[in-house]
Amino acid sequence: MPDWDADSPELRQSLTRILEEIVEQAGRRETPTVELARRWQRLFMQGLKAEPRYVGAFRGQPGLERTGVKIGRFRGSPAATVADELQQFEKIIRSAVAELDRNITVGRKLTSDQLDAVLDLCAWAHAEWVRIHPFANGNGRTAGLWANFIAVRYGLPPFVRLRPRPDGGYAEAGMKAMQGDWEATAIVFRRLLAHFLEEFSE
Repeated sequence: MPDWDADSPELRQSLTRILEEIVEQAGRRETPTVELARRWQRLFMQGLKAEPRYVGAFRGQPGLERTGVKIGRFRGSPAATVADELQQFEKIIRSAVAELDRNITVGRKLTSDQLDAVLDLCAWAHAEWVRIHPFANGNGRTAGLWANFIAVRYGLPPFVRLRPRPDGGYAEAGMKAMQGDWEATAIVFRRLLAHFLEEFSE
């Protein structure tokens, strides 16, 4: 059984299935919830060697009250604050997509301003999930799924590659996200989208 963090065929297949599901749901504009992210994490951990108590569970829940995470020299949010921070995350993202839903018609090409707004929300959701680091494991993949969930909702391709992780400053932007800076991710996402569109237009 492959390790949860290995770039295995099993992981890639699971991520592909989740992305296909996200694309299918895009037209319905499903309400984003943290429970959706919990489900994604559960799905992509299936068939992988992972600590069972870390699968489908947020830090701070029973059994994970003292579970901390550290990326480089930066720590994720304290386990005791994760639930409140996720509640705030959900409140902000739901409000943001409600506003975008009102202004962006399904199937209509985005204006320049709308594209900027969508990419900024993709970046904020990704960076904020990375900063909080709600799960013990699998936060990077989940953050990428959030970005792609928002992108395809508004007619963009799922341009954030989940495995292997993107280049072009992605890792550095993740470190800045751990410090509360989402704008670095927004810059990287504009490059990733441009590269994706260029690659698939050839």
